[in-house]
Amino acid sequence: MEVRRTVPVTLDVDSPDAVLLEETIDEFLWAAQYVTDHAFQEEYVTTSKATLNDDTYDDVREATNLHSNHVQSARNKAAEACESVVERWKQGKKASKPHFTSPHLVYESRTATFHDGYVSLATIDGRIEADYVLPENPEDTPHQQYLFNDDFEITSAELHRQHGEWQLHICCTADVESDTSAQATTENGTVLGVDLGVNQLAVASTGRFWSGDEFDHWRREYEKRRGDLHEHGTRWAHENIQSVGRKEEGRFTQTLHRISNELVEEARENECTVIAFEDLTDIRERTGASWGHKWAFNRLYEYVEYKAEAYEVAVEQVPPEHTSRRCSECGFTHPDNRNGTHFECLKCSYQNGADYNAAKNIGLRYLRRNQTGDDGGAPVGVRLNSGTLNVNGGYSPAEESARTGVHAESPPL
Repeated sequence: MEVRRTVPVTLDVDSPDAVLLEETIDEFLWAAQYVTDHAFQEEYVTTSKATLNDDTYDDVREATNLHSNHVQSARNKAAEACESVVERWKQGKKASKPHFTSPHLVYESRTATFHDGYVSLATIDGRIEADYVLPENPEDTPHQQYLFNDDFEITSAELHRQHGEWQLHICCTADVESDTSAQATTENGTVLGVDLGVNQLAVASTGRFWSGDEFDHWRREYEKRRGDLHEHGTRWAHENIQSVGRKEEGRFTQTLHRISNELVEEARENECTVIAFEDLTDIRERTGASWGHKWAFNRLYEYVEYKAEAYEVAVEQVPPEHTSRRCSECGFTHPDNRNGTHFECLKCSYQNGADYNAAKNIGLRYLRRNQTGDDGGAPVGVRLNSGTLNVNGGYSPAEESARTGVHAESPPL
């Protein structure tokens, strides 16, 4: 089977080269938006890459200094975004014309050359070279396991500006044989359930939670800044909108890296072999989340996935149906069990934070889907802050009662 891994690598970029990269990103985003605007001009939305290429390629090449492959990548971005909108319309869901504000730049084999210690990147004015900034001890890191592993092939990359630093998200692929022994361990291991939401970005079945207050505050702040600049309508304002977008992504990405590190550490400290999330498809409709939240959920999942891999912790998604309405204690499911952020079972009267209850249900759903039997006495269940909960609702106290700190943190009510 094909395995895909994304490895983020920080780049050491000189000031003149940084200006070139920023200008290249601005032209790339302009190109993607130009193609999107053209696709939405007719009575129907054009999603064909071939048609969009015929209609816009010459215009974009004439208006920008982008490499031909960057023009094609921008067209692909636009076509995929338009196709996503049309698909949502077919499902009877709301969707509007995409707008490209998040600063990023797609690189493929003809626009990037990867070397052992540096990368060569195409810009609007020739190529630049940037050294990798690697960990002091690269052993047992994604860099060593994937980026510098001859079994993996680098297929593409995305350049991002994050909190004043340049980072290249490098996609690596490999064909590997399925490891049935690893699958058996996963099926019979201890699971950390994780619920994602608006009020709490993430809540783990151990009771640890990560508030969304800071995320929401800065999301509103950056939206206000962009709105104020958009009213001016000048080139200066447009350039500053792009700058605000770079700062926004940098701040949010740094936050999501921190949360993903802490989630993986939570799983390791609790000896979990699996981290289970709900399926992220249609999460906006289920949670009332914004596009910004959906981006954060997807990015957080990706970060946890590749970071957990380094410690042989699997990351999975499970169907989300009724995880917020089902009682994790007795299994009774009813829409009135949940009232906002509070959960109270109408059958057994169990009460707790709604997100915490959902996190336990997500872990239990993974066990029900995957557990095949007893594994000789190893702890099998969903990890709580003081023990494990098995698929039959049975509770086992932790072997070590001295778990303190974040593991004993009470879930939000």
